[in-house]
Amino acid sequence: MKAAQFAAFGAPTEVIQVVDKDPGPLAPGEALIEVLATPINPSDTATLTGIYGILPKLPAVPGNEGVGRVVRVEGTAPVKPGDIVFLPMGSGTWRTHLKAKAQRLLPVPPGADLLQMAMLSINPPTAELMLHEFVQPKSGEWVIQNAANSAVGRYLISLAKLEGIKTINVVRRAGLADELKALGADVVLEDGDDLDQRVREATGGAPVKLGIDAVGGSGTLRLADAISEGGTVVNYGIMSGKAPLISPAALIFRNVTLRGFWLALWMRTAPREAQAALMAKLAKQVAEGTLRAAVDATFPLENVREALARSLEGGRDGKVLLTPVKA
Repeated sequence: MKAAQFAAFGAPTEVIQVVDKDPGPLAPGEALIEVLATPINPSDTATLTGIYGILPKLPAVPGNEGVGRVVRVEGTAPVKPGDIVFLPMGSGTWRTHLKAKAQRLLPVPPGADLLQMAMLSINPPTAELMLHEFVQPKSGEWVIQNAANSAVGRYLISLAKLEGIKTINVVRRAGLADELKALGADVVLEDGDDLDQRVREATGGAPVKLGIDAVGGSGTLRLADAISEGGTVVNYGIMSGKAPLISPAALIFRNVTLRGFWLALWMRTAPREAQAALMAKLAKQVAEGTLRAAVDATFPLENVREALARSLEGGRDGKVLLTPVKA
């Protein structure tokens, strides 16, 4: 049994190495799972670099989501050998085998595309929950987001389109409009100091009560200035490397609220039934083809350095995934 492990923070391709790692005996209520597919997410590379908000005790195995096949269970459990399951969030999924509490395991729908399901546990729930947990936009109403070409941004476009919610999608480089509109984006704008004015022009002055922010810094400020009085900005990332900013005009005089969202916290507090219902809803949409993410490449675990290098390249056409054990 092998795992990709790092013992120091630094350049991802330099600090990662593949080591032998025995998961050890199973405790009552635990399952042994062989990992079939697990993606490389920005949070993974940020953790390897040492800049993520919460860092593990070293040495550590990266990887926060994926799918696997149950090999063995100890005692009474809601799963059995051969079941395909979602891997628990944050369980160090870049390995061939891992142990998990059987009660935490949620089933993958039979016959599902395992690569798509491997990417289902973090970005789609993040998009779905941010779209509905803070403000409840209705069909025909507007939502604005920055980093719209990110994985979360693309899922949010698709999810909003399914419900008739209109999206204003802010990006940091030109040439993305056609691609995002093909996903269902209504408006695509380049970020800039006059963003608030261009948003009003694009929407005809319609209310925009929800903003989704992955950038932080002045990106948050521009988003908050573009939404309507009494609106809410939900921050879930700091791609700029800077803390979110909000202007006094937005905060004091227009009563704009800044909130934060971290999926891991929701998963820790939400009932298992709520988590299962959310995953079942998203999995159904993936199975129907209404919710998908592009896959750029897959790599076996022993080629994790090449996989990381590819994931860090610009101009990729989708996600990079590891496939530690063949399905």
